[in-house]
Amino acid sequence: MTEPQASLPQRIRSFIRRQGRLTPGQQLALDDHWDKFCLDPQIDYDFTQVFGRSAPLIVEIGFGNGESLAAMAAANPDQDYIGIEVHRPGVGHLLMLLNQQQINNVRVYSHDAIDILEHKIADNYLAGVHLFFPDPWPKKKHHKRRIVRPSFVALLTKKLTPGGYFHAATDWENYAQSMLAELSEAPGLNNSSPNGDYCERPDYRPLTKFEQRGLRLGHGVWDLIFSKTP
Repeated sequence: MTEPQASLPQRIRSFIRRQGRLTPGQQLALDDHWDKFCLDPQIDYDFTQVFGRSAPLIVEIGFGNGESLAAMAAANPDQDYIGIEVHRPGVGHLLMLLNQQQINNVRVYSHDAIDILEHKIADNYLAGVHLFFPDPWPKKKHHKRRIVRPSFVALLTKKLTPGGYFHAATDWENYAQSMLAELSEAPGLNNSSPNGDYCERPDYRPLTKFEQRGLRLGHGVWDLIFSKTP
């Protein structure tokens, strides 16, 4: 009789799947444009074939409603983007924008970003990884759910091309401090801030409506940009 195998510990996810309510426009976009823009997490893709060219590839984790991602892709047609988002209303909204604006340099995974990075992205491949306003999990007992932790930092470092960058932004100072500490301790990453802390928002990151409202109210926003050692 064989010994039962011990089950592997379940990874703590940084998100909770919320169904949300789809608008008619979002549902129509999912129905009509899924096959054009969305990628199957079960398939191993050659991204040069997916986009029909060889160009720098940037991944955005948790793109929300997709407006910033669509704006970045439209403003940087020489780069390709993969957006990853688990919430269907946001995916539907992005697909609607991509179709309306005829943006062709974006593809989408509606799946767990860690799974995609681990299993579908080659090492030393990504020009950049964006993480804009992730769930801060503000309660101390929930900090373990924050996506930026040592295992994630090691994974993104492995996936970045030498000289590639990781850019995170948050409006929670405590999370910014936590990310700064984690990233600063990571081997193979260098802080792009001349002061060794936070960076000015670069022009390529659009201001969201939520962020603009927060800034008018005096709320802070912290950008962190770290590059992989060449």
